[in-house]
This record gives sequence, C-alpha cells and structure tokens, in this order.
Amino acid sequence: MPELTLEDIEFIKILATSDATILQAGMNEATHKRLDEQIGVILREYYHENTTFSGTKRTEEFQKAGITEDHGKAAIACARRLGIDIS
Repeated sequence: MPELTLEDIEFIKILATSDATILQAGMNEATHKRLDEQIGVILREYYHENTTFSGTKRTEEFQKAGITEDHGKAAIACARRLGIDIS
C-alpha cells in the first residue's frame, strides 16, 4: 500500500473538484500513467475499504489530509470518467 504523499493529496483534491472533460483535454501521457498507476491504486484501496468495510487505513489517511467522504467519492467518479478502473 503506497503512502499518501502531499502530491497525491493535491491530485485527489483536483480530481474531486474538477470537470473530467477539462482534465482529459489537458492531460498528457505521463499524467494519465501516474493517475492510473499511483492515484488509481490509492482510490481503489479507498473504494474497497468503503464498499466492503474491510478496514479504515485509507479512510483515516484521507480524513487527516482534509479529504472528505464526498471528495473521495467525487475523485473516484472523475477518475472513472477519465478511464481509470476503480472497482
């Protein structure tokens, strides 16, 4: 389980508050790869915790970073619209 860095937190907050269409238009291959390989993993773990009630590590990290449940859900929805498999 990768640690949640400040850069990850900012990326998740951007996903949570941005329009996927605008993000996709400005996204290059390196950003999409990072989203898929790092942020996607974090969001999948968060999603898994919240749908199977299998722990709280990511949820606690999100709360400490100021990422609310609504932000988490919005970031997951945006990532899905960008083509990232979350489930």
